[in-house]
Amino acid sequence: MVKDAVPLSECRRALVIKLRHHGDVLLASPVISLLKARQMEVDALVYDDTAPMLQGHPALSRLHVVGRNWRKKGVVERFLVEKTLFAELRARKYDLLVHLSEQPRGAWLARTLGARYSVAPAMRDRGAFWRRSFTHLFPIAARRHQVEVNLDALRRIGLQPLPEEKKVVFVPGADAERKVEQLVEGRPFVHLHPASRWRFKCWPAEKNAELIDRLSAEGHRVIVTAAADAEEISFIENILSKTKTAPLNLAGKLSIKELGALAARARLFVGVDSMPMHLAAAMGAPTVALFGPSGEAQWGPWGAGHRVVASGHSCRPCGLDGCGGGKVSECLTTLPVDAVLAAAHELLAQLPKPSILKSGAA
Repeated sequence: MVKDAVPLSECRRALVIKLRHHGDVLLASPVISLLKARQMEVDALVYDDTAPMLQGHPALSRLHVVGRNWRKKGVVERFLVEKTLFAELRARKYDLLVHLSEQPRGAWLARTLGARYSVAPAMRDRGAFWRRSFTHLFPIAARRHQVEVNLDALRRIGLQPLPEEKKVVFVPGADAERKVEQLVEGRPFVHLHPASRWRFKCWPAEKNAELIDRLSAEGHRVIVTAAADAEEISFIENILSKTKTAPLNLAGKLSIKELGALAARARLFVGVDSMPMHLAAAMGAPTVALFGPSGEAQWGPWGAGHRVVASGHSCRPCGLDGCGGGKVSECLTTLPVDAVLAAAHELLAQLPKPSILKSGAA
């Protein structure tokens, strides 16, 4: 036990800050659960577009947001929205502040909100201002999964999580579940999400098309999804132009909550390193994740019962945006369809035989 552990029994309310992307916010959800389990009221502060990742979390009291586009506002307008947010946070009178990224806002809030205790990652390049902003700093270990990195913030202040307390939590909500129920009509399916906001993380269109056709030939219904982004939808259209079969195309048609509800019903999810892959794993879908320049040790599907397909390139994971910065990752383009299909077969073989339910049936 650390000698400077925070007396958690004296902490009534905590603020968890995660100002990053969607997947990063989702993987921070166990921190909220763990603090709540220690009898604290827990709020979170995230960017507005990532709020759906935590909305409905059973351990969350209040969800505060920073507008990702606030920087584009005029000086007076931005001052007013920042002032309103700060007043809301200040009024909550936090005892503990848990900052889970390198975002400078966390340091300012640690200094100004009046929390007695605060913890953040140790950042060597941030200097004395960063170090002196927090009462505790935790080291970030190389090749450590992001869920564990987030939980290390709590370990540093003396809170050791149990294995069952590390679950990633996402709540689709009743409306999303009803919509997805109508879309899938009670029929079993494989969920394929080939796209990512970063194209260098994507598997080639022709290989995605071959995988769809081979799964369809085996009798699996395939549903394809993507974000409502022009480039992602164009990528899906390219894939489907190369298929001989006709999967259900829901690209750009689902909200984040509906995407989670869909993944929860899938017999299998296949995708790349992206938020939907993390979402599928959180919802309990057996997940096949294709990895290239990013590292599966840090970003692989969380939990047991999943499979990672990756090449043996000695240079990976490199973290680069394609080989030589060329936006194309050979460690992904060379991944054979047979390897991905074999991983899918392995997971599908562990599942009970599917039954078809009529929509609305008891």
